[in-house]
Amino acid sequence: MATYSWTLNYLFNHFPMFHSIGADAYKNNLDNTISLSNIMEKPELQFPSVHIAGTNGKGSVANMLASILQESGYKTGLFTSPHLKDFRERIRVNGEMIPKKEVSSFVATYKKVFEAIHPSFFEMTFALAMQYFASQKVDIAVVEAGMGGRLDSTNIVRPVLSIITNISLDHTQFLGKTLSEIAIEKAGIIKKGVPVLIGKSQTKTDAIFKDTAKKLDSKIQFADTIYNIENLWSWSERPFGSVFTMNRYAIAKFKNMYCPLSGAYQRENLQTTFAAVDILNEQGITINTAGLTNGIANVLKNTGFKGRWQVRSRRPLIIFDTAHNEAGIKQVVSQITKLKFSKLHFVFGMLDDKDIGKILCLLPKKATYYFCTPNLPRGLHQNILAEQAHAIGLCGETYTSVKLAYNHAQKEAAKDDLIFVSGSSFVVAEVI
Repeated sequence: MATYSWTLNYLFNHFPMFHSIGADAYKNNLDNTISLSNIMEKPELQFPSVHIAGTNGKGSVANMLASILQESGYKTGLFTSPHLKDFRERIRVNGEMIPKKEVSSFVATYKKVFEAIHPSFFEMTFALAMQYFASQKVDIAVVEAGMGGRLDSTNIVRPVLSIITNISLDHTQFLGKTLSEIAIEKAGIIKKGVPVLIGKSQTKTDAIFKDTAKKLDSKIQFADTIYNIENLWSWSERPFGSVFTMNRYAIAKFKNMYCPLSGAYQRENLQTTFAAVDILNEQGITINTAGLTNGIANVLKNTGFKGRWQVRSRRPLIIFDTAHNEAGIKQVVSQITKLKFSKLHFVFGMLDDKDIGKILCLLPKKATYYFCTPNLPRGLHQNILAEQAHAIGLCGETYTSVKLAYNHAQKEAAKDDLIFVSGSSFVVAEVI
């Protein structure tokens, strides 16, 4: 059998990767996914799943739910994307990454199939995850959609619950240029008779989800109409998490809950997670208060979750966040304004398919920027980024790599300053 090093090189060079080449790796049908599933005897149907789509927050909800299920005694598969450092981060069972030998064995077994079908990197990775979860006899899997929903490879799973976290503008060249068009694609994960949970009520999308759920006889609920949080994110006092109260229909149901995820945007994701737990209990997947409490508190330890408002250092304060679209950037900038620091050093890079102008306009003017290029073909060149940034009054220098930019920010920052690294998952991956 080939070495893992050879296998990894084969994976990254043989299969078209969306984050590397963009549109050429995008498949607007499920043909390859269904073909691989049939050849592998439909492994995704051998266990129940929770299927999660949405523009932002789906990774956080997926990791929290997987941790909760693990703490509740279930052997839990977790499929997420992209990875930050190690390809195997995408596929975990009870928090443990898939072994290298399993990856190598899978590629060796199906290499001729791949060369006949020509799947994308994501299609191949999803097939590997499903085959591995089936071989491990997981009790349940938490499956995060890659992009969209209706035509995403993950949409062949058999869910006991479908979750759509929220809708905002991202990947508009594939999913649609309006919130309504994007919502239609996300609503494609709703299955006949399977309950669906919407994380955030939104005027422009609620009717689409309700109509789809009605046609499919799927019970629909909106998490933010059921749960709301109090006493959340006194961040300057608790930089590594928060203690909060979760109210259900305005009645305090869970008090003194601890969550180690420090991003203020986790409010919405926590509400979605708590509502999902209620539905899973109704579906016969028993989660008690201890499983819920410990699952939230131990999410970082249980799943290896990284990159969401991740605090690397206190003096200077260094924070990484994978925010990469308008909604995500708006949320992190809002939280930055609530922090206490002397000077802001912003390490920033983007991919070339984002709405650069709209995102740059959201960034704080009072900061020193370190514009950089993520190390992949779709990385937006630092000079193009800087030119547009300078045109709207953002000041900073350019760097040919993320590491150079980050290292320079560290040299320039005083102990009372803030270094913030953001703009793309791939920017954060290079500094973690």
